[in-house]
Amino acid sequence: MLAVGGSNALCQFAFHGLTKQEERRVHLELIMQELDQTVTIGATVPTGFEHTAAEEVQEKLEATARVSKNRGRIYFDITTDKLLKVHQLKSLDNLFVVVKEYDDYQFKTTKEEVQIDWQELAAKLPWTNALEVWKLNNSIKKKKGRRKRTKPTKSDQCGNVGTKSTDTVPSDTEELWEDLEALEVKGNQRDVSSQPENDSEEEKRSEIQDQEPGETPLKFRVTCNRAGDKHCFTSNDAARDFGGAVQEFFQWKADMTKFDVEVLLNIHNNEVVVGIALTVESLHRRNITHFGPTTLRSTLAHGMLRLCKPQVSDVIVDPMCGTGAIPLEGVMEWQNSFFLAGDNNGTAVSRTRSNIKHILKRTHDGGSSSGLPLDIVQWDLCNLPMRSSSVDVIITDMPFGKRMGSKKKNWELYPSCLREMARVCKPGTGKAVLLTQDKKCFLKALSQTEGLWRKLHTVWVNVGGLHAGVFVLKRTAVVFGTISEDAMEPHTATGSQKGSMKDASE
Repeated sequence: MLAVGGSNALCQFAFHGLTKQEERRVHLELIMQELDQTVTIGATVPTGFEHTAAEEVQEKLEATARVSKNRGRIYFDITTDKLLKVHQLKSLDNLFVVVKEYDDYQFKTTKEEVQIDWQELAAKLPWTNALEVWKLNNSIKKKKGRRKRTKPTKSDQCGNVGTKSTDTVPSDTEELWEDLEALEVKGNQRDVSSQPENDSEEEKRSEIQDQEPGETPLKFRVTCNRAGDKHCFTSNDAARDFGGAVQEFFQWKADMTKFDVEVLLNIHNNEVVVGIALTVESLHRRNITHFGPTTLRSTLAHGMLRLCKPQVSDVIVDPMCGTGAIPLEGVMEWQNSFFLAGDNNGTAVSRTRSNIKHILKRTHDGGSSSGLPLDIVQWDLCNLPMRSSSVDVIITDMPFGKRMGSKKKNWELYPSCLREMARVCKPGTGKAVLLTQDKKCFLKALSQTEGLWRKLHTVWVNVGGLHAGVFVLKRTAVVFGTISEDAMEPHTATGSQKGSMKDASE
């Protein structure tokens, strides 16, 4: 492998006869080779969707992810040149690079002995590669964060998310090259030449620890997530003791709020993982700028969409869209399907429109509603203005009866909306993916649909601390209306619904 800091003769040979642009390209390829190392990335995902997230990792990164014993986490190995693509995955909430994994850590029996263990652990860990990945990740995040801005408005100055700004996102390869070039320039300031392969870990650590004269030390904090009932210590105990050792080892400054580095200590029974955070806030905050009282996380919405496996030309409907989290997530990933979103609440429809406009501005479509295969309508979800057997997939977050609606109303709402969903859904091929925490009411309503739906499976998830189920249903071949109680007049749009559809399309 040719080192970035190789001899001038080798560099001149490599660049001989090339144009300036080609020379830059070759030079940056050499940098990429130098940084091309395999690391383990950990990610938090919506609980219950670990295997769905693993499927996306395999599909887009060609990497095999393993599901942690601690629910809501997966791990996978990648080369550092794929780090930007990791940030673009839709199933992952927070990312971290793994410093060290212990499958069966033997904790001492007394609190004092455990404290000594934590204090000694920091000096034994292989920090070097993880910190290099952290540096590269910071460069990528800064690049992604740059925006072209117009004259700031009052709402901009107040920190309103819905500003008149557009992302400048180059192609993945070009962006990564520019990031790597910036790293290489910084690295040359401290002579990034190839080191002998037999350099000791202690010597590499000393480079990380060294501070330039007058340079401000990094600020850090340790966050401990602990699960298990056989520990003689608390999460705070572990974070304090391990954090003190990290501070002494690196001579960093502890700061719980304005930190540069967040060291993670994840403990699940005897499984211990030490990592360094690569995200400051969850990646699920990507499409929604106008939130409602029960806005669904984008990562959870993506997992639900993957369960229904959208196909080209599918008509996908969210009849209770709220602020539009599900259709917006769908339209960004499956652009060859058509999405129709609706809600009976005018405020919710207005928020969805605002979120659509934000996405259109971000994708340089100038606010035109023709930029996305998505329409938004205000309607009565128990009397949809749609033809029978016209929908391929129905996917929605149903009211739990807590912050929205009530448990009592659900006993009337659920049977009605399930029957209406069955009417518009294609017999024999149609599918429904429905999220609800009101499991008893839902299963009772499902049993009352007279064979119109068949439950395939259920994914149990954690939604804001609530144990909820994602029910995957298949529309049976029974034709709606052939059962006596389903026989009714053909559904047509009311005057107000027609008006809402017209407004939404304008």
